[in-house]
Amino acid sequence: MPGAGEAPYSYLANVRETRATLARFGLVTKHRLGQNFLVSDAVVGKILDLAELVGDDVVLEVGPGIGTLTVALLARAREVIAIEADRALEPVLATTCAQDAERLTLLWGDALRLVPLVPSATAAPIGSPSPPSSLSGVGFVPNKLVSNLPYQVAATLILKLLQELPSVGRLVVMVQAEVADRICAGPGSRVYGAYTAKLALWGQVTGHFEVGRGSFLPPPHVDSTVVRIDRAPMADPKTGLDLTPSQLDWVAHVIDASFAQRRKTIRNSLSAGGFERSRLDEAFARSDIAPTTRAESLSPSDFVRLADAL
Repeated sequence: MPGAGEAPYSYLANVRETRATLARFGLVTKHRLGQNFLVSDAVVGKILDLAELVGDDVVLEVGPGIGTLTVALLARAREVIAIEADRALEPVLATTCAQDAERLTLLWGDALRLVPLVPSATAAPIGSPSPPSSLSGVGFVPNKLVSNLPYQVAATLILKLLQELPSVGRLVVMVQAEVADRICAGPGSRVYGAYTAKLALWGQVTGHFEVGRGSFLPPPHVDSTVVRIDRAPMADPKTGLDLTPSQLDWVAHVIDASFAQRRKTIRNSLSAGGFERSRLDEAFARSDIAPTTRAESLSPSDFVRLADAL
C-alpha cells in the first residue's frame, strides 16, 4: 500500500469517491450485472503486485465499472482494453479515465460473446463517433487479463479465455471464493471436478489472496478471492512438447465424459459416454490407470495419458 503522503493506486478505490462518482452521474448498482464496486486501495495494490505489469503490457479488463481498477492499470500498462456490458457507464469512464483516455479502448457487450475478441460488439476509443465492428480494428493484442470479474460468468469466462485467446499469458482475476476453491483444488478434493482438471490443461495457479466483503460497495453476499493463473499448457507424454489445440480439445472431451457420472467408476462413466469397453480396457492398461478408479482421484496429467491412450 502507498506510504503516507503517496498517491493511491486508484483514487476511486474508497467509499467516498465511489459514492460521489455514482451520485454525479445518477447511477445505482445493478445486481443483474453483478456490480459491486471495489473500494479498497490496498486490494488494488495487491492485484497489481500479482499482475506484475510492465510498460509494454496490453491488459484486457472485463467489467471496468466506474474505472476503479482501470485507472491503476492505465498508470502501469501500455494499453488497456476493457469490456463492459453496461453502456450507461460510458460517460463515467470518459470522466474517470480522462487522463489516459487515448490508451483505453472500450468494447461494449457481453464478454462471453467477445472471445476471442470479438464479432458481436463495437470497439472504439472513448468518444469515437464511428467505432469499428470488432477488436481487429483496434490494433492491440492483450497479453494479460486483470479484472474484478462479474461473478455470474467468471468461471466460464476464465476457461474460455484460456482456450480461445492464446495471447493472454497471465490472468489475475477477482472471483467468488467458491469458484477460486474449484480453480485451486487438487485431485481427491470435494470441489475437484471436470472444470478444475480442464483448467489445468491450459494454466496453473501461481498465487491468490482472499478479499473481505467490506472491500466492496455494496458488500456482496459472498466471499471473494483474487487468483493468478499463468498459461502453462500441459505436455504431450510422447514428445514432451506442449499439447496442440486439437489434443487439448480431445483431453477436455475425455475429462467431461469421465465426470459425467461422478459416482460411477471411470470405466462405467466413459462407457456411458459412448466409449467402447474393449477400447477402454486397453487404454487403462496402457496408461496404468485402474478402471475402478473414480474421476475425482485422477490428476490432469492422468487424464492426458488416458486421452492419449484412447
